[in-house]
Amino acid sequence: MIEDKVELWVVIFGLGLGSFGLRFLFLGLVGDRTLPGWLMRHLRYTPVAILPALVAPLVLWPTSTDGEVDPGRILAAFVALAVGYVSKNVIAAILSGAAAFAVLAWIGL
Repeated sequence: MIEDKVELWVVIFGLGLGSFGLRFLFLGLVGDRTLPGWLMRHLRYTPVAILPALVAPLVLWPTSTDGEVDPGRILAAFVALAVGYVSKNVIAAILSGAAAFAVLAWIGL
């Protein structure tokens, strides 16, 4: 934890500048041009790659169980995956996973 207020504000300002710089580089300099087809094909898979990277650690090593594997979370993730695969509906997958997790937690699994 940063205790020095000046150092804290320097870090916040630096991170803000870095975030702005990355966004401006992509949107400000390239935003008005059409991107090549090969790049658009790769960018189309960005959400598909990021979502599992965000969800997998929460399912496999949750902090609420001190990193221990929780069978209820894994079963709920499989339910969400199955519903999403069959229905091709993200909202249905999220709601079914949340409902399965709630029921499994209520059962005690």
